[in-house]
Amino acid sequence: MSQKKCPNCGKWSTWTNNYEDRCEHCGEPLAPIELDRKAKKEEEKEKNEKEWMFYINPEDSGLKKFFKKSGNLFYTVFMAIMTFIMWLIAALPG
Repeated sequence: MSQKKCPNCGKWSTWTNNYEDRCEHCGEPLAPIELDRKAKKEEEKEKNEKEWMFYINPEDSGLKKFFKKSGNLFYTVFMAIMTFIMWLIAALPG
């Protein structure tokens, strides 16, 4: 266990290297920048996931889920084939 100086009140508090640890004196987070960074990263991940063209909503109908799953399958197979071809092109000359 270590200590960290609170960016808000300037007093030392025990810190377990967890971003959610709070100051013992004022109750503010000891790592507000890291907490913001973590929240932005989670938000960006969720946004990217939902913008994916084959994202399957829980509210989608059975037929729509089937087509989206099929689209994901064909996309994965297509990307695997393209990756193999590009690897083959890169590996053959050298």
